[in-house]
Amino acid sequence: MGIEFTKIERGESATWNPEVDETLICLDVHQETHDVKSFTFASPEGKRFEFEAGQYFLFDFPTGADGEARCYSISASPHRTNAFTVTVKRVPGGRISNWLHDHMAPGMTVRGQGPLGHFIRPKGERVKLLLLSGGSGITPVMSITRDLADRYQASDIVFLHAARTPADLIFRHDLSGLATRMKGLRLQFLPETVAGETSWPGLTGRISPEFLKLAVPDIAERIVMCCGPAPFMATARSITAALGVPSENYIEESFDAAVIDEPGLDVEAQPAARTFQVEFSKQKKTLEVPSGQTVLAAAKKGSVRLPSSCSNGVCGTCKSKLISGSVEMNHNGGIRQREIDAGLFLPCCSKPLSDLVVDR
Repeated sequence: MGIEFTKIERGESATWNPEVDETLICLDVHQETHDVKSFTFASPEGKRFEFEAGQYFLFDFPTGADGEARCYSISASPHRTNAFTVTVKRVPGGRISNWLHDHMAPGMTVRGQGPLGHFIRPKGERVKLLLLSGGSGITPVMSITRDLADRYQASDIVFLHAARTPADLIFRHDLSGLATRMKGLRLQFLPETVAGETSWPGLTGRISPEFLKLAVPDIAERIVMCCGPAPFMATARSITAALGVPSENYIEESFDAAVIDEPGLDVEAQPAARTFQVEFSKQKKTLEVPSGQTVLAAAKKGSVRLPSSCSNGVCGTCKSKLISGSVEMNHNGGIRQREIDAGLFLPCCSKPLSDLVVDR
């Protein structure tokens, strides 16, 4: 039985509206590697998606009593507007990645918010890029590569992807196919070991100054776009800076930048700061929170359980209901205006302006 869509007229009304639309239907599940799957979603009404390569969607998955939110980067080309694809690696012990791999199937619906994010390729006729990814961090830079391929835009790209073994190289064959028709695309795969591979023509190991100098001799002239595990990105940031890449030419994406305290905020050094009572009603806990501290930072210090990921108002993972009180919230797209109007807020980027009661 096929998946049915509501017929609508093409035009402005046929475009997905991030402020209003939220229901997504799964069209396809595709096995990429032994522990990575791609999930393709569409609007049940057949609406088109407008996003930039490198952006992501925030999903609300029906797991647990309240569900859980996760951000996943789009791996598809933005020129294929009827649907979009996210690519997810199964993580040992990961609640959402395991649920997706075990339960998500064509025909199922989920709620999603997006597109979101600013991990976007600098515009220009011929920008020299180094797309640097580790593990499942390949997804947004794969979208950027597919975007340039579909544009038939003259490009100068070095695509360097690191993984544990050749079997873990996501999109290995897709990238090889793109390289045959994109004259300006040069691939560099770097597995740590060659376990399971009968013949490997390249180098192995981890990224290092010596390897990057060999693989990308003109690295200082390139815009570096990096995505991967936090230790991988920290290493990449350090190496590229040492090899002459200006900080403004280094762009990275991460949903794992959890921050317990805001940089430079020393609560004890601010004795004059006003404090407010913040009650977490479901957990029956009340904390004293200084006016200059975010609700999430205080919650983490006070052992209050709040879901969180980016900690800077981007992903929306910590979205909560504010029962009473007011906050100063400086978000970066992780919450819709209609959600704010309904009393929701992001504890990660909200500081109390009064006593609060939070539905957590």
